[in-house]
Amino acid sequence: MNEKYIRTIYVFGDVFWDFYNAMNIAIQGKIDWVIDLVKSLPQIPEKYFKHIEGTSGLYEMRIKLGSNIYRIFCFFAEGRLVILLNGFQKKSEKTPRTEIKKAERLKQKYYEEKARKN
Repeated sequence: MNEKYIRTIYVFGDVFWDFYNAMNIAIQGKIDWVIDLVKSLPQIPEKYFKHIEGTSGLYEMRIKLGSNIYRIFCFFAEGRLVILLNGFQKKSEKTPRTEIKKAERLKQKYYEEKARKN
């Protein structure tokens, strides 16, 4: 692991990549910048990283570019490993329940696949 990084990022499946690759280069750059913060800062400001209330360990990376807001759902596994699940553009004040449910399903699938490999 690189000395300057506190955490490791792992992308589970294709859902995050489908979201990321659909974004323009400016948004991808901002996403990369926030991911770098998550990897390198001992304490990540809530402005960029926040626990999602009512979930068991889901977090959202918070990206804002101009007036556009994006969220990337993730969780911690094995201590300092951050698993990226899915992302979406936020269009209302509340985070859509469907996106949270999708992230919870992906998290469950991650653990099921991990258990099968062991």
